[in-house]
Amino acid sequence: MRWLVTGAGGMLGRDTVEELLARGEQVTGLGHADLDITSPEAVDHALAGYDPDVVVNCAAYTAVDDAETDEERALRVNGDGPRLLARACAAYDVRLIHVSTDYVFAGDARTPYSEDAPPGPRTAYGRTKLAGERGVSDELPAASALVRTAWLYGVHGRSFVRTMIEAEARRDTVDVVDDQRGQPTWSADVAALVADLGPRVGRDATGVLHATNSGEATWYDLAREVFRLLGADPDRVRPVPSEAFPRPAARPAYSVLAHGRRQRLGLAPPRDWRAALHEALPRIRKETLRETP
Repeated sequence: MRWLVTGAGGMLGRDTVEELLARGEQVTGLGHADLDITSPEAVDHALAGYDPDVVVNCAAYTAVDDAETDEERALRVNGDGPRLLARACAAYDVRLIHVSTDYVFAGDARTPYSEDAPPGPRTAYGRTKLAGERGVSDELPAASALVRTAWLYGVHGRSFVRTMIEAEARRDTVDVVDDQRGQPTWSADVAALVADLGPRVGRDATGVLHATNSGEATWYDLAREVFRLLGADPDRVRPVPSEAFPRPAARPAYSVLAHGRRQRLGLAPPRDWRAALHEALPRIRKETLRETP
């Protein structure tokens, strides 16, 4: 199969390219400088030139707080861009895997959100990502998959886990929010699921699929686990409410996603977030130390 990955310079995009290459697939990764997904001409040129079987769209406007005052720009990237990609994929008979987010939900549930739970975004970022989902579904309903993920961390780029690694080395204590609950998720695990999913899109795997590690935690829980794995005292992490860190965009209080559809498709179940973090942390720490002056 021939794969084209957009947003290939980001955390998940880089992991997806690496995962596909490791499997011996033919893959082209295009970053923002290589492909502007909001340009119909550029999108058409890319699909015509690279002739992929599957496009994986990891390109996104992810500045959650900035989107509150720049929703128009966020909508171009998160809403219009995926629609254009889906339209071009339909024209060239190409499958599409589009990456979305837990922010399409209100974040006020008490049990995990299923794939068919009604969306209700409460932020500009969530609204624009939901527009992207709907654009893909409208333009390419029979040959697309919407992969929602959340609380991503990875070897490449900034993440909460990397911030905690740095904080452990530099600070005696760190205050971390303990009233937001979700699923810490290693981007490499999402990339592996995307690679598994590609051949099945347009067959039995269309529509929404949730891609997070299993279990659930607060940011405080995650920070304590990072400290523990680093050999540091977890009690150096102190719990605080969300009000201690006011943000322009409200963070969901509950972002846990269910994996029922994944199970019904016979795909491998997600591993627990602690197991994924245990494997990922040494790699992230090594990269953090390499990049720290």
